[in-house]
Amino acid sequence: MTSDANDTSDVDVLVVGAGPTGLALAAFLAADGVPFRIIDRQSDAVHESRALAIQPRTLEMLAGLGVSDTLLGLGNRAVRLQMHVQRRVIGVPLFDLGLDDTAYPFLLFVSQEATERVLGDHLAAAGVRLERGVELAGLAQDSDVVSCRLVHRGGHEEMVRARYVVGCDGAHSMVRRGSGIAFEGSSYPQTFVLADLEADGIQPGAAHVFISADGMLFFFPLGHPATWRMLAMRPRADTTPVTDPVTMPEVQELSDAHTGALVRLRDPVWMTNFRLANRGAAHYRADRVFLAGDAAHIHSPAGAQGMNTGIQDAANLAWKLALVTGGPGPLTVLDSYEAERAPVGRAVLRFTNRAFTIATASSPVLRFVRGQLVPRVLPLALRFTTGRAVAFRTVSQLGIRYRSSPLCVDGAGAPRRGPRAGDRLPDGPVTVEGRRSTIQRSVAAPGFHLLLCGPLAAWPDDATAALSERYRRHITVHRLSRDVGPRVLHDPSGLVLRRLGLTGTRSAHLLVRPDGYLGYRGGIDVTGLGAHLAAEYGLVGIGYLSAP
Repeated sequence: MTSDANDTSDVDVLVVGAGPTGLALAAFLAADGVPFRIIDRQSDAVHESRALAIQPRTLEMLAGLGVSDTLLGLGNRAVRLQMHVQRRVIGVPLFDLGLDDTAYPFLLFVSQEATERVLGDHLAAAGVRLERGVELAGLAQDSDVVSCRLVHRGGHEEMVRARYVVGCDGAHSMVRRGSGIAFEGSSYPQTFVLADLEADGIQPGAAHVFISADGMLFFFPLGHPATWRMLAMRPRADTTPVTDPVTMPEVQELSDAHTGALVRLRDPVWMTNFRLANRGAAHYRADRVFLAGDAAHIHSPAGAQGMNTGIQDAANLAWKLALVTGGPGPLTVLDSYEAERAPVGRAVLRFTNRAFTIATASSPVLRFVRGQLVPRVLPLALRFTTGRAVAFRTVSQLGIRYRSSPLCVDGAGAPRRGPRAGDRLPDGPVTVEGRRSTIQRSVAAPGFHLLLCGPLAAWPDDATAALSERYRRHITVHRLSRDVGPRVLHDPSGLVLRRLGLTGTRSAHLLVRPDGYLGYRGGIDVTGLGAHLAAEYGLVGIGYLSAP
């Protein structure tokens, strides 16, 4: 290896890993104007479709980057699941209830390869250079900086001094290991098979699951690089090493065992054996080092939560790094990353573990449930619309909230109804200067957004202008009203206001964080908001506090 003692560079943030989480973090940082580098030890992007679905909440967050429409054009908006049990087919609507406050009320099936390509193209268009073939070989940190040793393809070494490092480098994270953060949990004993291929004998467009006493077999509508993604568990007695290649006769045999030989498979694009684990990082932060995505949590693919949780980790962390590296934000802002995201990660680990156990366990009770009770009970359970709505909202990740975070406060005069501080801003239609839009789209630009809600008389032009001027470097001020006026977010039916807990002539102000969650709610008096902004974010109006 070659190195140069003077070959040292400085950067605000070093992103390690260019999977979906790292690419999303880089895109959010770029939107916020944060100086960063993104490296990945692999010489090329993935060409296999590992993760395969994007949840509504993730699409909402990516919409602010302008990439959600591109992903929609590449994906399949699956709206039904067909469950095959004892040669019966039970249609299960997907996301048909409980998602009326989002522009994306569906599960989008799109390959990880496509998701990474779209994010990579977005970064390239923004002038960001993705450094592939560069490996983090070691790191050490002190109170001011993280010193990182990078090894480039060909052996050249470089030292990078970063104010912050974010490990998005997967289950075997060098960042996590180098920071001494434990990765707690265990691996599952089963071996699984993934295959992207063509399948004859199943209805196109829907997702399919074949349920038997021995387990489940899934077909997901992928579209590209093949029409279907098949997921199956090998029999427990099968001792095939996970490193062995998968053959078409093996895959067809697995399919026949669950489908009764009703589905014929052909034209495989990619097939692999793999094992699953359920592990979580003991901490998401070690001083100036952070973990996100698979570096912080790995679990079964149940509920399509993995990639989505990682991208949302990135959305949560990026704006906080921007606030701290770019000026006024106190270091305590960064403490909220683990406080907010670690409970989400633990909840995902619990949820996916339970779902995985039900789907794969070999106990007589669960074999009886899968083989006998499911076909009898499921049609009755589907009639309970309230339960379906709660389940869909949970899986869609729209229900994630940070109410216990110190960054989320309900102040004096906050509405008694509607989402509380720490909840996601619900979406809904508005018009601006006669143009149709949505409330989420209206607050999608980087930075904080302040919604002054209610009759325009409650928020006079001069008072609104004063607020806009006071916080113009960090906060965009909007008026949301049923009244019509210049640059007003017009809610003619009052639907958005009702979703925010406001009816009649009730007025309130809501601070929307850069990740789309409500950071503060109050009534007509904005004094408490000013105190909150100063205490938690160091925002005291025009001018900056000393940077940390």
